[in-house]
Amino acid sequence: MTVEQLQHLELTYAPPYGSAKDVINQAAFVANNIIKGDATAIHYDEIDNLTEDQILLDVRNPGELESVGYLEGAINIPVDQLRHRMGELPKDKEIVIYCQVGLRGNVAYRQLVNNGYKARNLIGGYRTYKFAKA
Repeated sequence: MTVEQLQHLELTYAPPYGSAKDVINQAAFVANNIIKGDATAIHYDEIDNLTEDQILLDVRNPGELESVGYLEGAINIPVDQLRHRMGELPKDKEIVIYCQVGLRGNVAYRQLVNNGYKARNLIGGYRTYKFAKA
């Protein structure tokens, strides 16, 4: 089965127990976006080797940074403030975005790319990075 087919796979839907699109469908949407070039990802094993032409952007809320940790050197701009604060980010550097699991990172990625920034979103977010590095 292809990623394209997985996006449209009809799985059992029971509103009290799950979303209209299963996690399998959602994962296929992410994979297809990467394959088609609609999204640019970065993986946990690339984070420790960022260059001076890249900056880390943490789009989680400040309380999350305090409770679960953060990546050293990251700028924190919560995703719900990004539209009004993106001028704080340099356009001449690649913005490496992360959140807890990747969803808010994708929202931030879309906002930045649509405003002329070069960006990448950390697949799996901070949780995957910490788990892989443990």
